[in-house]
Amino acid sequence: MNSARHLFATAACLLFAASASAQSARLVDASLDSDLVPGPVEYYALLPPGYDDLDEPLPLVLHLHGGGGSRDQLQGQQPQFAAMWEAGTLPPMVIVTPSVTPRCFYMDYQDGSQKWESFLIGPFLAHLRETYNLRKDQRGTLVTGVSMGGMGSLRLAFKHPDIFGAVAALEPAIAPIHDWNDMRPKHRFWRADDLMESIYGKPVDREYWNANNPATIARQQGAALRESGLRIFLEAGDEDMLWLYEGTEFLHQVLWDQRIRHEYRLYYGADHVGRTLRPRTEQAYLFLAGTVADPGPDPAVEAARGRLDQLKRGLEEADHYEIDKKLIDG
Repeated sequence: MNSARHLFATAACLLFAASASAQSARLVDASLDSDLVPGPVEYYALLPPGYDDLDEPLPLVLHLHGGGGSRDQLQGQQPQFAAMWEAGTLPPMVIVTPSVTPRCFYMDYQDGSQKWESFLIGPFLAHLRETYNLRKDQRGTLVTGVSMGGMGSLRLAFKHPDIFGAVAALEPAIAPIHDWNDMRPKHRFWRADDLMESIYGKPVDREYWNANNPATIARQQGAALRESGLRIFLEAGDEDMLWLYEGTEFLHQVLWDQRIRHEYRLYYGADHVGRTLRPRTEQAYLFLAGTVADPGPDPAVEAARGRLDQLKRGLEEADHYEIDKKLIDG
């Protein structure tokens, strides 16, 4: 994480922790009916310590569970987030996990029978904003998830960068391809034909799959993603039993080629489940925490750039991300 951003977020968190130390985080049990998806959709909302006394609206994190999971994932992680709030490493935010059809991929099904994407960005988001003290701006609306939830979070953020300010995808269940026709058994050995066909059509609609594949979206919508300012965090373990590091590395390269800035981590010795997920989740949330507000100026950076900027003016091409393009163009 950028050190200035991290220090800025840490200072804000420590002030929050000091003022809310006498109060506890609270898990809210709720549900919402919709004709877009099977329901009622049950969800947990985790409110930070001191929530009732806070005047300013808080960032929202949609925290998407993995395949076969439920909102109970957030209940199990409550002690981790409570510890981060108590330690002052996480700013106040509202974390929400809905229970979805166990392996729906957070998709609008091709046959229209379930519309999870439309539900989440439509009535569910509206309901959360009406019910809780939340920011309504793009910068204050974040999404994260693990495995199936990682794939879903990427799709939601890439297709709707006007809604989401940041995405943190942990071991996203994506394939290292752009086109359904390039799908190999190794990319989906844990997903039967009937599952894929229930979501993408029978037989699988190639164009529909491609249109909802995060890597393909990033390649086709590169300019829009760059201009949106979406903050992106990707990670996977290099011993992932589903080999999801291949798809994550592939997406990292796509984002690089499209000059879409992002943070990418390949964790040595980490698998799809187990003891590494807790610290990895913490790192993802530290990234999200650093995106909700801009850090203050960094005198050391400003001084160093002041010296180097003079040398850049003589170059004929800018850096890969074109951060200093204005210096070269004059």
